[in-house]
Amino acid sequence: MKTYAMAHLTHVALGPEIIGYLEGIDATLAPFQGRFIIHGGPPELLEGSWSGDVIVIEFPNRAAAKAWYESEAYQAILPLRIRNSTGAVFFIDGVSSDHLATDVLRRQ
Repeated sequence: MKTYAMAHLTHVALGPEIIGYLEGIDATLAPFQGRFIIHGGPPELLEGSWSGDVIVIEFPNRAAAKAWYESEAYQAILPLRIRNSTGAVFFIDGVSSDHLATDVLRRQ
């Protein structure tokens, strides 16, 4: 099952360190088959309020996602983002193509 590394960054201080992070992240993803699905951009807000940016990176599975995050290459650039942004970052698994909304009721 695919796993997604997701971030909701509420503040990013664009400067030399964030630029360095952006210049380095693609090379850290490749060995783990990670790829950007969403990388910021203005949302079309339909309900509620919103601020910040959403980033979604797809991996083939949770093991690959964790291996990427814990890799020496990613850990080397991670402080550049942490020092210059705030927000939540997490992993979440996708669902199968036959998933139904009521399937979540079985998880309780």
